[in-house]
Amino acid sequence: MKLNIKSSLLALGITFLASAVNAQTIPKEELIYLTSDWKGERFPDGRPRIPDELLERAKNVGIEEAWTILNNEGYKCQFDGGFKMVHDDQPFVGRALTAAYMPSRPDLEKNIKDRGTKQGRKGNTNAWAIDMLTKGDVYVADGFGKIAEGTLIGDNLGNSIFAKTGTGVVFNASSRDLDGLRQIKGFNAFVRDWDPSYLKDVVLTGLNTPIRIGRAIVLPGDLVIAKSEGVIFIPAHLAEKVILTAEFISLRDTFGIQMLKEGKYSTGEIDNQWTDKIKEDFLKWLDKNPGKIPMSRAKLDEYMKGRTW
Repeated sequence: MKLNIKSSLLALGITFLASAVNAQTIPKEELIYLTSDWKGERFPDGRPRIPDELLERAKNVGIEEAWTILNNEGYKCQFDGGFKMVHDDQPFVGRALTAAYMPSRPDLEKNIKDRGTKQGRKGNTNAWAIDMLTKGDVYVADGFGKIAEGTLIGDNLGNSIFAKTGTGVVFNASSRDLDGLRQIKGFNAFVRDWDPSYLKDVVLTGLNTPIRIGRAIVLPGDLVIAKSEGVIFIPAHLAEKVILTAEFISLRDTFGIQMLKEGKYSTGEIDNQWTDKIKEDFLKWLDKNPGKIPMSRAKLDEYMKGRTW
C-alpha cells in the first residue's frame, strides 16, 4: 500500500514537472483539447493553423457580418472595441498567438525568467511571444489594461513583429513610439492608449493560452479580424463557415442591389424570403459573373443546398 502511494506521488510529481517545462505555455495536449473542434492542420505546438487562403478571403469579411454569424452560433463574447490605432484605415487579419501578462512580483518574475533562460528564451518576457511569431500571426496580448508603464512594444519590437508576421498586434495594454510605429509600412496596432513610459512591473504569465481582451475571449489560433470598428476573434473551427457565409451574403446583396437598380424587383421582394423566380435569376447572375465569386463554385453550390434563403 505504501509503495502504491509513493508510486502515485512520484507519478504526480513527474506530471507536474512535465507541465512546468515549457515556460508559461500550456501543454500541447491541453491546447489541442481546448481547440478540439478544429480538425485541420496545426503548428508544432498544437495551435490551429488556418490556411493562408482563408486568411486572404477573410480580409473582405465585415465585422458586423462576422459578429451576426458567430452570435447565431452561440458565440457571444468574441468582439471588443474602443482601441486606439496606428492607422485608423488599415485593417488586418491573421491567426492569434496569445500572451497574458500580470503585475509582477519579485519571486514570481525570478522563477519565470530562470525557467525561460534554461529553455533558451532571451530578453524580457514581453519578447518571448514575439520570438514565436510566424507569417500570418497576430500577437494578441492581455496586459490587464495597464497604460503608464504598460507599453508592451515600441518601434523596435514593432519592426520585429511586422518582419515576422506581416500583420499587427492587438493589446489590452498600451504601446510607445507612435511616430516610429507609423514608419513601419503595412503595420498596425490596436491598443488601449499610447504612453512614453517603458514597460515596468509587468511579467508574462501565460503564453499560447486562452486570454481575455476586454469583453472577448481569445484562444490560440483564432482568426483575428481587426478593422476600424474594433476586433473580432473567430474560433478556428468556425473560420471557414463565417467566411463562406459572409461571402454569400455579399454576393446576395450585390445581386439584390443590381436588381433594384434595374427595377426588376421591389425592395420588399429583395429584402424578404426570395421566391423561386428570384433564386433562379440569382443562379443565372452567378453564371454570368464568375469573377465575383470569391470561393470555388463547387463550394458555393454545396453551401447553397443548406440555405433557406
